[in-house]
Amino acid sequence: MKDKIKILLVEDDYNLGFVIQDKLKENGFDVHLCTDGVEGLRRFGEHTFQMCIFDVMMPKKDGFTLARDIRKVNKNVPILFLTAKNQTEDRIEGFKAGGDDYLTKPFSTEEFLLRVQAILKRVNLVKEEEVPKDLKIGKIIFDTANFVLRYPGGEKQNLTKKEAKILQLLVQHTNKVLPRDIVLNSVWGQDDYFVGRSLDVFITKLRKYLKEDEKVAIANIHGVGFKLTVA
Repeated sequence: MKDKIKILLVEDDYNLGFVIQDKLKENGFDVHLCTDGVEGLRRFGEHTFQMCIFDVMMPKKDGFTLARDIRKVNKNVPILFLTAKNQTEDRIEGFKAGGDDYLTKPFSTEEFLLRVQAILKRVNLVKEEEVPKDLKIGKIIFDTANFVLRYPGGEKQNLTKKEAKILQLLVQHTNKVLPRDIVLNSVWGQDDYFVGRSLDVFITKLRKYLKEDEKVAIANIHGVGFKLTVA
């Protein structure tokens, strides 16, 4: 049986959100509904989605900001914006934020489904590329499916889910700067001071796990984020 296409729907209007969710499910999609941008970004970090549908005006994190955050870690997943605004400048901002299409409320169910299908057709219904099971970090192998680091001598280090997620983000940005707020929002769904302190503890642990290879390091980029370097 063919896997269902998974869609992340972020809409703060409960009634409209459930109506859209039900309509998408009726048409064979697997839909995850969130009601604010922070929750949406956290959910995006926890699952693999083939499409995103975002309301623009939302509490905590608006749709454009959510799209920009997602584009920092995923440049390919298609994004459809839903909004009550119909100004040209708003459409331009939506496309600049990384959106693929823009639908103004109120809209018909038929038009909405046609937009979704057209976007998915453009990307050939291809799922976002899955993270490889084994990622190389210098001489160390990161088993992403089982949250395990395997060392050259045969030893292993088990990781927690959060440790694995942070490391996965770092590996995806190897030799590039990974913004601190992206890690915090992707893993915890927020970026306040106390969560930030927790992140520092996790980074310290990851440095300890990776010291088996002297050519691998996690550097602090002051005021910006972190950089995993592999010489």
